[in-house]
Amino acid sequence: MNKIGKVVAINISEKKGVVKKPIEQGLFIEEHGLEGDAHAGKWHRQVSLLAQESIDKMKKSGVEGLSVGKFAENITTEGIVLYELPVGTRLKIGITIQEVTQIGKECHGGCEIRRLVGDCVMPREGIFTRVIQGGVIKPGDIIEVLGDN
Repeated sequence: MNKIGKVVAINISEKKGVVKKPIEQGLFIEEHGLEGDAHAGKWHRQVSLLAQESIDKMKKSGVEGLSVGKFAENITTEGIVLYELPVGTRLKIGITIQEVTQIGKECHGGCEIRRLVGDCVMPREGIFTRVIQGGVIKPGDIIEVLGDN
């Protein structure tokens, strides 16, 4: 498995259940998540990650107009098969350290993506982390799989 990847985009939204918009950089706060994001807080799904490869898979299946943040992911990645990482795996993303807490999720009924597209890869291929060590992350930053704690 590839142990090195990179950040393609940082995405944010003020409300849950909507697509996220790309931003130039994000401040990830220890035990909280992305500053200003609706999903941040003291719980196990502080940050969501989805690989560009998963988005490309959806594009190949004929889905139009997909871009970063459309699946409501905070960090769009490239180069690592995220959903194969075991829970407990630590990732060094830029200067932050994050721990994988969940692979995939239940898709909520009002999912904008599923309604528009008919399918959503986030429940199968997205992952969630909690922030162990905070810092600023920006597109182009390196992601390194550190292993589990």
